[in-house]
Amino acid sequence: MHTVDTTFRITYSQKQYNHSKKYVEDMKKHRDRIYWLGKDNIPDKELILSHIVHRILSGFYNSYEDWYGASVILNMTNKIANRRS
Repeated sequence: MHTVDTTFRITYSQKQYNHSKKYVEDMKKHRDRIYWLGKDNIPDKELILSHIVHRILSGFYNSYEDWYGASVILNMTNKIANRRS
């Protein structure tokens, strides 16, 4: 199995930021959800940005506009992290 470390540079809108902020605020009301596994000490801003990136890369924003992903992913770099046969 091969592993690749990938870094993305993504642009996002204020609307996406606000949506993700509301999502994180809602998740704070439900600390027993799987969402919180491993996220106890992560600052809110990092959680918000992670949610934006997750939605972009998962295609949630790609379905309503053609080529949306290509317009927001500004840069991507890769390196092989671990090679196993």
